[in-house]
Amino acid sequence: MTETFRDARAPIDALRKRGRNLTESFFLSLIRLLGSVGALILFAILFFVAYNGIHILSWEFITQPPLDAMTKGGIFPVIVGTVLLTMLCMIVVMPIGVTTAIFLSEYAKPGLLLKIVMMSIYTLAGVPSVVFGLFGLAVFVVTLNFGMSLLAGSLTLAIMVLPYIISTSEEALKAVPYSFKEASLACGATKWQTIRKVILPTALPGILTGAILGTAKVSGETAPIMFTAAAFFTTGLPRSVFEPVMALPYHIYVLATAGTHIEETRPIQYGTALTLIVLVLGMNLLGIILRSRQRKKRAW
Repeated sequence: MTETFRDARAPIDALRKRGRNLTESFFLSLIRLLGSVGALILFAILFFVAYNGIHILSWEFITQPPLDAMTKGGIFPVIVGTVLLTMLCMIVVMPIGVTTAIFLSEYAKPGLLLKIVMMSIYTLAGVPSVVFGLFGLAVFVVTLNFGMSLLAGSLTLAIMVLPYIISTSEEALKAVPYSFKEASLACGATKWQTIRKVILPTALPGILTGAILGTAKVSGETAPIMFTAAAFFTTGLPRSVFEPVMALPYHIYVLATAGTHIEETRPIQYGTALTLIVLVLGMNLLGIILRSRQRKKRAW
């Protein structure tokens, strides 16, 4: 009787299995389709910018300052300003972000206060960048009297990207296997020695991943530096952190919307946009190389 019951259920089970396979195949095909569409859109944007900007890229364009109301010349001060803003921002934000992540993951006790802090971090990560720009204007430019400067812009960008660095670093620290901590403590190491010698080196690739993405995010921001650091036009390089700088994203905005010769500068706009893309890719590539080396060291 049992065999008869199994024989009767066999077609039903086969039909259910076939249905599950069809459902799985459908969603897998849908995911592939959506992923392909996203990749095609990305490549289309890159191709459009490269096609319109590649012909203006030259050594002179990279090394010369803007000339003749920014209708001629190059973008050297703009590139330097972007690099300085990004580097100073990451120098400020990485120690604060990683230290905060260590405290939240290793020292903070679960409770209402920790939940409020984490909710605040996630909320700040979703605040529009223009709000951070206005905050930087009110605090760094006006209250602290830094003026429109490299320092004010870098600090504003650091505050903007800080929640992101904290969250990614915390996840990297939590991903370290607990057995690593137990083994270190069992060998007589203190908690701080365990964090410094075991947890941080193991989590470093994940922390570098967050730093890479944070660098890319900072490099392309316009609103925060518009109110705090970006100069409309300058032919020289900043001599101190208290001077304004030109930056690639703001330069594109100026040429496309606020310039006096918008159509004449159209090739420069695309060339500047292509330079920004290449610069961000270069920073990401450098970060990926450093992360890969750290992973190889940990593997050995």
